[in-house]
Amino acid sequence: MSTMYYKYQAFDAAGKVQSGQLSADSEREVIRILQGKNLTPVKIQETRAGSGWRSSKKISHTDILDFTNGLCTLVEARVPLDRALRLLEGITESPSMQELVLSLLRDVKEGRSLADAMEGHPGVFTKMYINIVRAGEEGGILHELLPDLAEYLETSARTRQAVISAMIYPIVLLVTGVVSVVLLLVFVIPQFAAMFEDAGTEIPPSAAFLLSLSAFIQSYGFIFIILIVLMVFLWRRMDKEAGTKLQKDGFLLSVPMVGTLILYKDCAVFARTLGALLGAGIPLIRALRVAREVISNSVITRHLLQVEEDVRGGAGLGISLEKTGQFPTLLHQLIAVGEESGRTANILLKLAGTFDNYVRNQMAALVSALQPALILFLAIAVGGITMTMLSAVFSMNSVEF
Repeated sequence: MSTMYYKYQAFDAAGKVQSGQLSADSEREVIRILQGKNLTPVKIQETRAGSGWRSSKKISHTDILDFTNGLCTLVEARVPLDRALRLLEGITESPSMQELVLSLLRDVKEGRSLADAMEGHPGVFTKMYINIVRAGEEGGILHELLPDLAEYLETSARTRQAVISAMIYPIVLLVTGVVSVVLLLVFVIPQFAAMFEDAGTEIPPSAAFLLSLSAFIQSYGFIFIILIVLMVFLWRRMDKEAGTKLQKDGFLLSVPMVGTLILYKDCAVFARTLGALLGAGIPLIRALRVAREVISNSVITRHLLQVEEDVRGGAGLGISLEKTGQFPTLLHQLIAVGEESGRTANILLKLAGTFDNYVRNQMAALVSALQPALILFLAIAVGGITMTMLSAVFSMNSVEF
């Protein structure tokens, strides 16, 4: 079941009206969460993800990381939470972050916990982030958990940046090659057409094909652009429906090498999230649910849902993961060892680092293979077009001679 977002209004024990936004699987769960906070709900309304925070699109991962590091430093220095938020609002340069921190400060000064305040901004703070903060507040160990949370965000940011950086050069090469070929076909090849017409000689088949292709692109090139835009639109729209998203994610996992990268990337996210939550003292079932919700691939999410049900029924986590047949052997074997030794959280965090390194190494290998392939494609495409047209010109001159 996909997570939805609900706006609510509720009375607290003092009779004051509290309002905010929660992420949950159903309206019944929202009621249960509110009642657990000693709130009496009077209005619950389903809303779009993140609609309660208009500036969420302007807040980057770097902003959240800076906020977490700053909050970590102040909390470790035993600065009261409301004063820490006030200081953070004064030192941040981003207007969106200032607005966010002020919103959190208002909620905290009204008596809400920091985790509850963050829960009202699901488009900014993940469930994992909120659960770790809540565990820290409930156990009085927020100053101990925030450094681990900051390290988690930094590691995730490094991995994401490594993947993006690795793909920049191949994308530039591919775009350069495509643009070069299109420019040749649209602006250079037509110049030869007039030359062949004036000469009145027979055009070689290869040159005739290029001339026909050039004429087609000049007349109907916009069709290719429309098709590309339509394909991108349909590809993204597949995420809107659960069935089509499942098919799309299953296809991606079946693609050689790409599927393995996706699997290991999501396993790294799962292991790091679950390890961080267990290390924060959050119960396994609750931690599994949160870790499942941060995974983007719906096929993997469905398997993790089955794992959660098996663990709820009394099975071990390692055995449950092995039962699905979906996850790397290293994951369920080491988790089984961690369960026996009572070090599951530490092993999960080490596994996350291992999977991250695998993804980075495989991306580096993929890029190393792509670069010469794209350069070869560029050379063959541009060189082939040039040689074909020059050969046709030379053959025309030899006939005239």
